[in-house]
Amino acid sequence: MNTAELPRRKALGKGLESLLPSVRTSIEPAPQRSADGTPREIPLADIDRSPYQTRTRFDEAQLGELAASITATGVVQPVLVRPLPGGRFQLIAGERRWLASKMAGKETIPAIVRPVSNEQAMEMTIVENLQRTDLNPMEQARAFDRLSREFKLTQEQMAQRTGKDRASVANFLRLLRLPTEVQGKVEAGELAFGHARALLAIEDPKALIEAAQKVSTLSMSVRQTESYVQGLLHPEKKQVGEEKVKEPLDPNVREARDLLQRALGLKVTIEDKNGRGRVIIEYSKLDDFDALMERLGA
Repeated sequence: MNTAELPRRKALGKGLESLLPSVRTSIEPAPQRSADGTPREIPLADIDRSPYQTRTRFDEAQLGELAASITATGVVQPVLVRPLPGGRFQLIAGERRWLASKMAGKETIPAIVRPVSNEQAMEMTIVENLQRTDLNPMEQARAFDRLSREFKLTQEQMAQRTGKDRASVANFLRLLRLPTEVQGKVEAGELAFGHARALLAIEDPKALIEAAQKVSTLSMSVRQTESYVQGLLHPEKKQVGEEKVKEPLDPNVREARDLLQRALGLKVTIEDKNGRGRVIIEYSKLDDFDALMERLGA
């Protein structure tokens, strides 16, 4: 099935339901619920994890909170599964509810059963994940990549299916150009999406890895990272006050600088020599300057 040739549909606000009309050409329409109009209670042990799941990390604390809620009030929203041979089922959507129900010691879970093909199950799982907000940038990038490779969707079609703009889809896909070591830092939360996008301007993989390590070690902001990368790419254009970022030798000075940067949200440089020096606060637009003046009570 070539979904690239299907009519484009706006997915934002429609969730998984928007996918089914566009992919049911190869199967008979299936009812969403059982004959009596309610989800079925299915044993948790009979449900298998989706092999198409793009999420690789779950917050254990949040999972514990969901398990506590399920213990108290049960599962409010049924999971979505498809039937497998031998009386088993495979998850399409709702893995957190499935895991939390196991953690809560439940025997069964309410589920909507829908017979769909492998291709449909894969697309539904991937799109359902992309419509969530807690995927890390690398998980999102790999999910878009699978939609592109396995379903031949264009960036515009992926944007429509997931409710995101096309530029965002393109930027996520670019993250896959990062070296494996840097992708790991993004996935672990050591580098944010903005850091990674700035680092992509460095074409040499070795230089990119070294720059990523420095950005992570010094806890640079995204703006500092952008300036740092531009300094590496165009050293001849450096001006006074834009020297290459380097770690202060005195740990007390470094700590004071970090505290100021977190408090002000701006790049701060402290020049200290024998207890005397100056503090330089940089801003790039008047809004930042106005915010700084407010913080200083001026």
